[in-house]
Amino acid sequence: MPNFRLRTLASTRMRRVAALAMLRRNVVLLGLPPRVAIFYSRARRAAARSGDRWSLESATGPRSLALLLRAARGRRRVVEIGTGTAWTTAALALADHKRRVLSFDPTVWPERDRYLRLAGPEAATRIQLVTGGGEDGPGEFGWRPDMLFVDGSHDRDLTVRTFENWRPAFAPGAVVAFHDYQNPAYPGVSEAIAALGLEGKARGDLFFWQAA
Repeated sequence: MPNFRLRTLASTRMRRVAALAMLRRNVVLLGLPPRVAIFYSRARRAAARSGDRWSLESATGPRSLALLLRAARGRRRVVEIGTGTAWTTAALALADHKRRVLSFDPTVWPERDRYLRLAGPEAATRIQLVTGGGEDGPGEFGWRPDMLFVDGSHDRDLTVRTFENWRPAFAPGAVVAFHDYQNPAYPGVSEAIAALGLEGKARGDLFFWQAA
């Protein structure tokens, strides 16, 4: 009986520790729109189960995503540079049922479609994925985005080129968000913003600039 009680106590403590760990992981999702929070929670669980550490580490964090989605309110044509495994892509579509997202990435990550399926078929119909870096501007797509999210190569020159080639296509008042601003691991982002002479606002690891 003593051994049974000890095993029961140990099992109960393990469940409590696991529950607290899950709560801590999910509490940061409370700042997200409900549909996005549900998607992010499901994507995190799927990544953890499959050992997809790259997605867990590279996807836009919940706090930064909340800032991005606030800036995206009312913006229905969003271009994303750097799809990755499409967590942010899906979140942008889920946050506004009238929003369309055009997302570029030169690499088709094998896990991408699995996460997009978690977002559901309706959101997927409003997402267009392009195999390419997106640094050459709208080209054949003819988009006039009211938001551009730059989270691609993080290279100084490519970031400058991306901004300059999309700038003529911006809708009036368009917002550009640069991810990993002032991140020492990606100095090219801050260097590109300085080279472009952009004046805007820094929020966490995001830098926001707005067109006239």
